[in-house]
Amino acid sequence: MPQLTALDAQFLHFETATNPANIAGLAILDRDVNRADLQALLQQRLPHVPAMRRKLAPVPLGLDHPYWTQEDDLDLDYHVREIGLPPPGDERQLADQVSRLHARRLDRGRPLWEIYLIHGLSGGRMGLYTKIHHAAVDGVGGADVLAALLDLTPEPAPPPEAAPEHDPAPPGPAGMLARGLARLAGNPAHAVRFAARAIPHLDEIPVVSWLPGAGTVSSLARRLAGSGRVPELPPLPAPRTPFSGPLSAHRRFAFVSLPLEEIKRVRKAFQSPAEGKAGVTVNDVVMAVCAGGLRRWLAAHGGVPAQPLVAGVPFSLRAAGDEGPGNQVAIMTAPLAVHVADPVERLRHVRHAMHRIKDRFSLSPARWLREFSESMPAALMGLASRSAFDLVGQAAPPINLMVSNVPGPQFPLYVCGARLLSHYPVSVITDVSGGVNITAFSYDGSLDIGVVTDREMVPDAWELAGNLREALDELLDVDVVPPR
Repeated sequence: MPQLTALDAQFLHFETATNPANIAGLAILDRDVNRADLQALLQQRLPHVPAMRRKLAPVPLGLDHPYWTQEDDLDLDYHVREIGLPPPGDERQLADQVSRLHARRLDRGRPLWEIYLIHGLSGGRMGLYTKIHHAAVDGVGGADVLAALLDLTPEPAPPPEAAPEHDPAPPGPAGMLARGLARLAGNPAHAVRFAARAIPHLDEIPVVSWLPGAGTVSSLARRLAGSGRVPELPPLPAPRTPFSGPLSAHRRFAFVSLPLEEIKRVRKAFQSPAEGKAGVTVNDVVMAVCAGGLRRWLAAHGGVPAQPLVAGVPFSLRAAGDEGPGNQVAIMTAPLAVHVADPVERLRHVRHAMHRIKDRFSLSPARWLREFSESMPAALMGLASRSAFDLVGQAAPPINLMVSNVPGPQFPLYVCGARLLSHYPVSVITDVSGGVNITAFSYDGSLDIGVVTDREMVPDAWELAGNLREALDELLDVDVVPPR
């Protein structure tokens, strides 16, 4: 009987009309796909994708986190929809349509996903927009959902031979209440354990890490626990920007593709043989491109702050081969050196910061968000987390934006025989994490970047997407980089 974890439930609690918790992707296909063919493909494969066949089963009185209950009769006419773009069907029209779809909350009375076939894209292409609630999947689970549609060849693979597993039914109302009361009785012990485990990690927790002495207390607690020294994290008070503060209900979306070969050329140019794996990585270059693009945008909209921006960077907590349900993700905060004018020096700043954070995370994964969620009584968590979310979002947002780089397959994929040309992530922005999200996905020689913004804060997301292309060009024009 699968039940939402405390962290999964948090994504339900913070969701409002202005903070929808949808994670999504926009695939560009080389030709139109028939809706009936896509539904037939899903009919075969969805029994083997648990996240897409489950819906919420709330606990009476909200005494515990909801359960998942299996939906055996999926209404694919509801979940799979199609719309058309008016001529000329260009990328901006497509992005405008995705912006509207992404701002809509999912129906919690149904399995928490929708797919849209978007016809009429120029050049005979088609858009395929897929969204699912963050309570159901994290980045790894979202990849599994996408994989349900994809094939390695134009000819769809046969369905799996093994029979799909059937979820056990959740307990009835009385059983839910009994389990909820038992969990409630154990919450004080959870809270004590969380407090004991949190002290060595105070310098990882946004807002808390800014308190005087937080770093000293964390360092002392680690030494007393015998865990030894770990890399210190830089202090990161987030500066105010035009995209800080409470969001509106409206979104803007834009996308850009950068050749992966150009990213790797920059990496190789700054890769010292003596440093080996400790040298510049592809991810460092991607983060530096984001810093450069943001610097250009800020310079045109109110000025560049005198200190780094603070980026929230997701890290997976999953062990290799772990395909368990729910969210297993941590957020680390990283400085983005937008205040540095020279592109080479900016890359070095980013590289130094990212390596310190990775070294720290490898020794001491930032599990505080999950542990904090587990320490809260479920009956109070919704109200408490929503109130805290509102307060932090208005008074002292700990993060300016979210930045993520997801490695993907470097070979062609297909959907119902149509070739996948590009796949752009469409992610989440919130009052607390800022009004900009930049997520990159590498696929078949390209770095496909999706930019999501709040419409009132960053009205033209295409400007920011174009800044990313210019920031990469700036690095490619450095003398030490081999000519294009």
